[in-house]
Amino acid sequence: MEVPPAPSPTGTAAPGAGGRGWLVPLLVLISGMLMALLDMTIVNVAIPRIQTDFGASTDEIQWITTAFNLALGVVVPLSGWLSDRFGTTRVYLISLVGFSIASILCGLAWDLNSMIVFRVLQAIPGGIIPVVTMTMLYAIVPRDQMGSAMGLYGLGVVFGPAIGPTLGGYLVEYVDWRLIFFINAPIGVLGTVAGVALLPKLPATAKRPLDWWGFATAGFGLFALLLAFSKAEDWGWSSYKVLILVTAGVFSLAFFVVIQLGIENPLIDLRVFKNWMYVNSLLLIIVLMVGLNAVLFYLPLYMQTNLGIQPLDTGLILLPEAIVMGILMPIAGPLYDRFGPRWPGVIGLTIASVGGFMLCGIGPSVSNNDIVLWTVIRAAGNGLALMPIMTAGLAAIPPHFTSAGSAMNNIAQRASASMGLAIMTAIATSQQGQLMADQSALIPANSPASVRMSEQGTSSMYGYYLQLQGMVTGRAYSNVFLVCALLTMVGIVLAFFMRKPPLPGPTESPEPFDSVPHGDLAVARSGSASPADGPELLQVPNAPVPVTTAIGR
Repeated sequence: MEVPPAPSPTGTAAPGAGGRGWLVPLLVLISGMLMALLDMTIVNVAIPRIQTDFGASTDEIQWITTAFNLALGVVVPLSGWLSDRFGTTRVYLISLVGFSIASILCGLAWDLNSMIVFRVLQAIPGGIIPVVTMTMLYAIVPRDQMGSAMGLYGLGVVFGPAIGPTLGGYLVEYVDWRLIFFINAPIGVLGTVAGVALLPKLPATAKRPLDWWGFATAGFGLFALLLAFSKAEDWGWSSYKVLILVTAGVFSLAFFVVIQLGIENPLIDLRVFKNWMYVNSLLLIIVLMVGLNAVLFYLPLYMQTNLGIQPLDTGLILLPEAIVMGILMPIAGPLYDRFGPRWPGVIGLTIASVGGFMLCGIGPSVSNNDIVLWTVIRAAGNGLALMPIMTAGLAAIPPHFTSAGSAMNNIAQRASASMGLAIMTAIATSQQGQLMADQSALIPANSPASVRMSEQGTSSMYGYYLQLQGMVTGRAYSNVFLVCALLTMVGIVLAFFMRKPPLPGPTESPEPFDSVPHGDLAVARSGSASPADGPELLQVPNAPVPVTTAIGR
């Protein structure tokens, strides 16, 4: 696993690894990750227009999103090994270039099949970038400033997807849907150039063999579960397809765990789960991600479908939510550095649950101001809680588990988003069916109201149906938001058990070595090297794991 440079006795990172001047490299990393995560929500706004242009059915067009999520689930477990084998910086830059090229291909797609293929190609680097970004962040930022750094990192995690509907709505309505893909090209080029110039060169740390069986079982397990939950609403939760996929996915992941615990070089070191602080952080991230994605999906859908609001106007109404998150994320970082994760987490989750309960008031009579107020309150809580919780979990594990922790963090985010949304969709659909039946039963076929509407003609019946549908859909989505708010309240209890991990003491850290040039730090599990491996190597004494630095360049 990737071994970030050990901190110095004062709790800061080794200078050669970015103990000084980490802000600019971090901003470069965030810009690349922002591009990858923004694409996940900006595409959703363009789906109806793409469907019209390609002449696809609703079931067929969903594969643009489904294929992307499935490919993400498969590639994320591989990201840690790629970083260890080829070097974190190199993998990040190659992924950035690959994502830009795949985005151009998506913009050039000529039919639905080509779009799906290009979306899969786009998901491969898109799944690697967030994991590698997190690993590099923990390698270049001093531990005692990690809260501030993670606050900035949160801009990409939450602000990017939140701003997607606004930007996507503008491009789809006033320009062309293809531009939502083409816009990634200049961002990718600038990010790559800045990365080559400004990022520290973190080389390969261990040329360990790829755990093929681990990759196969993890990839297939995640693929099967994500596919089952994505298509369960279409195929039926009790259908043979869904049951077979869920069973095969669970057994495959069980085999993955057995394999990882029994080999010397696992794909993902699962010993990271022995740390309760990390596990608690992961549970809280799942709770937050389920709520975030449910609101980001159902609220714009209701506003456009039932309230008749245009895509751009929908994005503008939701824009204050993104702005509040963007403001609070950097503030939450210093709060973590000063107070730890417990109180920002508890207070933030409490505010988010209040906003969630307020969203239960959604319905045909809701005003735009109500939506802005409710989403801003919920966003304030999420912005305050998310980064301290995530930072505490990763800071609680030893540095050599950072790569495994980052991978599992991203797997949890992706899986909880897809599976949580599928479960919420099942809840909403069942509620809609039941509520529609209940409301229809209130007007018997031969009642005076029914006879009067029949006499008034089809237009009257259709108007009543639209009004009834808006009310029923609002109540169903209200119940979805209620479930999310209750989950958030469960998270408040878990947040009380969060605490700030202590900084490493002098006995846990190597002596500082200020003479190592920036970008020339190489961390390895073995202190031995042959002349063929490169320049002469100098041993650094007293390191908790053998550390070598390149000299004579």
